[in-house]
Amino acid sequence: MAALKYAGLEDTDSEEELPPGWEERTTKDGWVYYANHLEEKTQWEHPKSGKRKRVAGDLPYGWEQETDENGQVYFVDHINKRTTYLDPRLAFTVEDNPVKPTTRQKYDGNSTAMEILQGRDLSGKVAIITGANSGIGFETAKSLALHGACVILACRSPARGNAAVQRILEEWHKAKVEAMTLDLASLQSVQHFAEAFKSKNLPLHILICNAAVFGAPWSLTEDGLESTFQVNHLGHFYLVQLLEDVLRQSSPARVVVVSSESHRFTEIKDSSGKLDFSLLSPSKKEYWAMLAYNRSKLCNILFSNELNRRLSPHGVTSNSVHPGNMIYSSIHRSWWLYTLLFTLARPFTKSM
Repeated sequence: MAALKYAGLEDTDSEEELPPGWEERTTKDGWVYYANHLEEKTQWEHPKSGKRKRVAGDLPYGWEQETDENGQVYFVDHINKRTTYLDPRLAFTVEDNPVKPTTRQKYDGNSTAMEILQGRDLSGKVAIITGANSGIGFETAKSLALHGACVILACRSPARGNAAVQRILEEWHKAKVEAMTLDLASLQSVQHFAEAFKSKNLPLHILICNAAVFGAPWSLTEDGLESTFQVNHLGHFYLVQLLEDVLRQSSPARVVVVSSESHRFTEIKDSSGKLDFSLLSPSKKEYWAMLAYNRSKLCNILFSNELNRRLSPHGVTSNSVHPGNMIYSSIHRSWWLYTLLFTLARPFTKSM
């Protein structure tokens, strides 16, 4: 009992009664968490029972959920014209009894982005996602934004970027989302984007290098490099270098590089085992779209591994990820044969 008293958990009439100094709060998606004002910390489990809870049902008639300037959720009672940080649904909570997975992997091919972030409050976090106006990038941006993060959609087309922002705002009008122009086929555009972001004086907790081209015909960028190599790898490489100082200042932070299992089906060495730079940005005569894509994805992984080695001691981690085989998105739009192949495989692969 002495230990319980020292921890502020002395016995009370009910195990559901909060100890002195504790407060019950909710996230935007209805999960209950507990704030300890004495130690200035929060946790998901009830300080006495250790249970996790979520609120049940919709807000009562006349109530609206808002977010203050610090990202804290509060509630407006329009009928009685008052505000409170106490969720009126807390009297109707239900216990969360998650089923523990029988295997090491918690999620599978049917898991959605919203399920992955369920119960997390990302208020105060800032994320940049390249290629976020469609496909995997859009679903990622939407999920992060609906869980409270401030999300920058870095898109080549300002019109498509703004349209994606409106789609997210239609789901939650208080979402903190913004589109900024970024063309990875132009190193000058990458530089301008980094400068524009830094001018906002925001931290950067999550940088997701997602944008890519696949099956594109041979072409050179304005920088004189093969377009698949520059868009998929070099543009992201340069972007991370330009934002590295912000990432380090914002630690803990992370970089996520969207790669592909197809990186296994290529090589970037010559017959003697030495790195052959001519393979990275080949001439038109030596170009094959699939090999160019595979090599760019291999570069993604090598870059991510080295970035993690260099920055993890400074609180910035880097991971590369394979999003799934032949996900039906607009990435295959460059050639009709790839579109046909992805269409035939669609019933057997993961959806957006």
